[in-house]
Amino acid sequence: MSGNAKLRRSVMFQAVLLVVLMLASSNAPVGDAIWLNVPPTGTKCVSEEIQSNVVVLSDYVVVSDDHGHVPTISAKVTSPYGNNLHHKENVTHGQFAFTTQEAGNYLACFWTDSHTRGAGEVSVNIEWKTGIAAKDWESVARKEKIEGVELELRKLEGAVEAIHENLLYLRDREAEMRTTSENTNARVAWFSIMSLGICIVVSGSQIWYLKCYFQKKKLI
Repeated sequence: MSGNAKLRRSVMFQAVLLVVLMLASSNAPVGDAIWLNVPPTGTKCVSEEIQSNVVVLSDYVVVSDDHGHVPTISAKVTSPYGNNLHHKENVTHGQFAFTTQEAGNYLACFWTDSHTRGAGEVSVNIEWKTGIAAKDWESVARKEKIEGVELELRKLEGAVEAIHENLLYLRDREAEMRTTSENTNARVAWFSIMSLGICIVVSGSQIWYLKCYFQKKKLI
């Protein structure tokens, strides 16, 4: 095989690999911009199911048409086990960042403060980033002195790793749900057998009682 043919094959392989990585990155976790209309009374929450050891970074800000008076809100973020990860009151904007310790639904709740209630709904913009989207790639580029295509390949590599970890997490969740379903089915089967046995015993007892009663009355 000539050198030109090998070069063409190498370029084609790199192009195909780049396309595959780009397609994979399109399914990777990315930052989501969320708009919440917080009611005058009550709480509005947003949640996301996240696996353990994942970096979460979020910014939130109150958006108001009246620039002279911006309403304030309170924010609270809790873990699946109810641990308090972030809590701020009387703020117009804020940020929270943490690394998840357990897998499950992480809940971020917002409500209007008492002195701003009655003024109608409050619009809150939330930029929620998890995993690869929350990574500071500018710092990585400066630290490792990479840029351009090499930096993009590092991003794609991180996206593929995030997808792989997510697939492993989904596999574990599927196995856990299957085990729970099998245990539930086994318990239902034993309960059905026990119920059938109780019905047979009760029916036999009723027949025996009626037989003794009729014999005592000399009806049979």
